[in-house]
Amino acid sequence: MSDTVSGPDGQPRCAWCKAAPEFFEYHDNEWGYPVADDRRLFEKLCLESFQSGLSWRTILSKRENFRSAFCDFDFNKVAEFSDVDIERLMGDQGIVRHRGKIEAVVNNARRMQELVAAEGSLAAYVWRYEAEPPAAPQTASTSAQSIAMSKDLKKRGWKFVGPTTVFAFMQAMGLINDHAKGCVMREKAAQLRRDFIKPE
Repeated sequence: MSDTVSGPDGQPRCAWCKAAPEFFEYHDNEWGYPVADDRRLFEKLCLESFQSGLSWRTILSKRENFRSAFCDFDFNKVAEFSDVDIERLMGDQGIVRHRGKIEAVVNNARRMQELVAAEGSLAAYVWRYEAEPPAAPQTASTSAQSIAMSKDLKKRGWKFVGPTTVFAFMQAMGLINDHAKGCVMREKAAQLRRDFIKPE
């Protein structure tokens, strides 16, 4: 089975793009590029937790609804959510109405406040788990780094942050360049990572 699939322009892309037409734009413009913005990092951790047991296509199609429901993932605002807000979100047909995952986002927003107070920023924290760029894309669904980050986040009280969820987060946020070897975007991701100034 090929690691790549032909994109709309005839150039090779990661094979997972063929699962849905909208994946090409997400893949080309976001996936695998390094991110240092706390809001985007927090959003991705939350969305990956919602994806657990579901497809990324489902989550991506609802992303704007999630942003609206969770105050554009402003963790300080989400940390103030009450039981009334959770019940409101349970009635929101635009998102995934899973009580445990909704409650986890609110919990994690509060844990995020604690982490930022202790570490300076979520970005500074997550980039400590960056691995050396591998010679070829990963085939596993976890890594030593994702297992370590997951374990530490859980120790800090975060929910729905298992090693597989954290690994998918690391792939998407550029901590790992997992674009397929023949993918036209692999070198772009590698260059962005070389130019990236790690937050401290």
